[in-house]
Amino acid sequence: MKRRKQPEVAVITGASAGVGRAIAHEFARHGHRVALLARGRESLEDVAREVRDLGGEALAVPTDVADFQQVQAAGQAARERFGEIDVWVNDAMATILAAITEVTPEEFERATRVTYLGTVHGTMVALQQMKPRDEGHIVQVGSALSYRAIPLQSAYCGAKFAVRGFTDSVRTELMHENSKIRISMVQLPAVNTPQFSWCRTRLPDHPKPVPPIYQPEVPARAVYFAAHHRRREVWVGQGAVKAIVANKFAAGLADRYLARTGFQSQQIVGDAVPRDRPSNLFEALPQKAATHGIFDDQSKSHSPLLWASTHRSALSTGLLASAAAIAAALRRQR
Repeated sequence: MKRRKQPEVAVITGASAGVGRAIAHEFARHGHRVALLARGRESLEDVAREVRDLGGEALAVPTDVADFQQVQAAGQAARERFGEIDVWVNDAMATILAAITEVTPEEFERATRVTYLGTVHGTMVALQQMKPRDEGHIVQVGSALSYRAIPLQSAYCGAKFAVRGFTDSVRTELMHENSKIRISMVQLPAVNTPQFSWCRTRLPDHPKPVPPIYQPEVPARAVYFAAHHRRREVWVGQGAVKAIVANKFAAGLADRYLARTGFQSQQIVGDAVPRDRPSNLFEALPQKAATHGIFDDQSKSHSPLLWASTHRSALSTGLLASAAAIAAALRRQR
């Protein structure tokens, strides 16, 4: 899809760490202007310096996406600094890993407000700015867990399911209006981000993502692709595809499998976590902000499935050429 102008203006929530930080880097490599939204000013300023070093322009706007007024003010600040917003990426999240009986209502509400309502707030503000000129692209950073929930993550899974339903609803409203504004969702696999070191947890051992694990740069490339193509969804990585497809055709079997394996597979057995470990659920932890988490040695830097998804034309051409060559060889043999 052709872009309307260069450099683009992009707003990225959750930009201080993990996937959001990697997304900021990806837009910077293409020379774009990037407004960075997250709670921690110190971490945002670090990302802003990285964006400038990579060739982009940056604006750090400390924002709690759970507060609509703050998101609206951040959107206005981005527009005043850079001009009309082309792309808005909703990535901010917060979570607690624990059995539901160990989660307080306040914790569950906070995780939901950041992960789900933060996406709603970002989408609302993006539409306020995009509708007058009827152009722009909104990208929701989702998860395979928006299709297949797992134990110990009821708050996060519930929020991601809600994001998917919300996004589908908004998309049909835009289609009804024949709007040129696009909205896409990128479904992530397990990713090596700092969230496992700073999320609130009541697990006995250190939380970990369920393999296969990917580096944040992989979904960042998927988000950038989604922002520039008319794709309803982009699925990232083998783990996401397997989880989504397996749940579609064998949900009951997946329930039983996860009940048996889903507790141990989300913990580093023997690496005990203190009950009073600091978390970023209610307050930012700037000292722990980074792009990668602690699982570099287990993480993949590339996804062949993502490559195939983002290179459909080349893949189709190659398959057709191969089929034609095989057909020609068979004719010669006859």
